[in-house]
Amino acid sequence: MPLLLAAAAVLGYVAAALGSTAESARWPTLALSLAWVMHGLWLALDIAGLGRGEPGVRLGFGPVLSLAVWLIVAVHAVESRFVPLPAVRRWLAVGGAIAMVLAWAFPGELRVMASRWGPFHWVLGVASYGLFGAAVFHATMLDSAERQMRLRAAARGPFGMPLLRLERLTFRFVEAGFAVLTLALLLGAATTSQWRWDHKTVLSLLSWAVFAALLAGRQFRGWRGQRATRWLYAGTLLLLLGYVGSRFVFEVLLGRTAT
Repeated sequence: MPLLLAAAAVLGYVAAALGSTAESARWPTLALSLAWVMHGLWLALDIAGLGRGEPGVRLGFGPVLSLAVWLIVAVHAVESRFVPLPAVRRWLAVGGAIAMVLAWAFPGELRVMASRWGPFHWVLGVASYGLFGAAVFHATMLDSAERQMRLRAAARGPFGMPLLRLERLTFRFVEAGFAVLTLALLLGAATTSQWRWDHKTVLSLLSWAVFAALLAGRQFRGWRGQRATRWLYAGTLLLLLGYVGSRFVFEVLLGRTAT
């Protein structure tokens, strides 16, 4: 069953990516929605282990990346109800297909959470990945729109969204991601039996500090444009290196299990 769901999700994402980007085209949006549903069912069965009959969740580079992309597509689905972004749909569909393939190729390992709060900590951490991923996606559109303005193009983004609205939306995701990341770190610190200053802890705290500086700079120094987005990119990169990046190195490059 998980294999069939994964295959159906990949086919749906590919169909959505190959479809027309015209706003009148409905079937690519339907294909993306169906792929997202299949993707979610696969996550529930294969990653969360519902109905598997054995304890634990599947952790690793592929599963976490797949779940983060699934959350980003969910954000797009809600956003597109208010602002249709067909060009964005194509890129998200490509990302969804790649994430599914990577999750199937690198399934990670089953691990039982040591604490009953462990699953909440894990979900909050992955949710912050999704929110910051959505923020980065919008920040790239914002940077592209500002480059167009410098070339005396129309004062709208390349995806048809007004600049000020795009900027506000970008930082709404940053604020939400920062709040969720803060909760994840506090919960992890409060429930861990032995605090370890390993690479995941250090990089996660560094990313939190970068996001805090970004929000403070925007609030008190009026940071905007590329100065703000560079801080966003730096913080997100540190966060990715903290878990997904380290798991990628261990599982893919070194071919062994990360601790």
